[in-house]
Amino acid sequence: MIIKKSEFTISSPSLAKCPDDTKAEYAFIGRSNVGKSSLINMLCNHKGLAKTSAKPGKTLLINHFIINNEWYLVDLPGYGYAKNSKTVRNKLEQMIAQYILQRKQLVNVFVLIDIRHEQQKIDREFVDWLGESNVPFSIIFTKADKLSPAKAKSNALLWMKKLQDRWEVLPPYFITSSEDKTGRDEVLDYIDQINATLE
Repeated sequence: MIIKKSEFTISSPSLAKCPDDTKAEYAFIGRSNVGKSSLINMLCNHKGLAKTSAKPGKTLLINHFIINNEWYLVDLPGYGYAKNSKTVRNKLEQMIAQYILQRKQLVNVFVLIDIRHEQQKIDREFVDWLGESNVPFSIIFTKADKLSPAKAKSNALLWMKKLQDRWEVLPPYFITSSEDKTGRDEVLDYIDQINATLE
């Protein structure tokens, strides 16, 4: 897939305020500081599209970006940012759950995982919840440039293997780096394939 055009559309404080449109939506979510904004900018080849911040936990709204006037990339708030107050965290969790479970246009959730770390409880719980809720999703491992290619691959395989204690069929996964564009074509081709089945 070639992205010719990517534009910010709207930031919504709730599911009800999301765009009234029937185009397919692909949501990106992960823990704070997983490199989500950098990944979105890298995929779209558009440096300032999603605002990157040195301060984690900054995305508090549902952000829609229209891609090639054909589909939406949706930037969801990160989960589990401890420095947000409990009220804010609960509100965000509710907003994320409503969007993921009720948004008819949502066709796939990309869960971002920092490839440098072992499987964290919070990521595992989120992935299991998506599976139990029958939400189609894939895993994107980020920051692969921080490791050797062999180490990145073995970390990803180990992470996926740990899912086998509960999962019979494992979700698709991608190894990416926003720095050197690793995995860009694979993720975009995957979206392309899903879009083709929707036509």
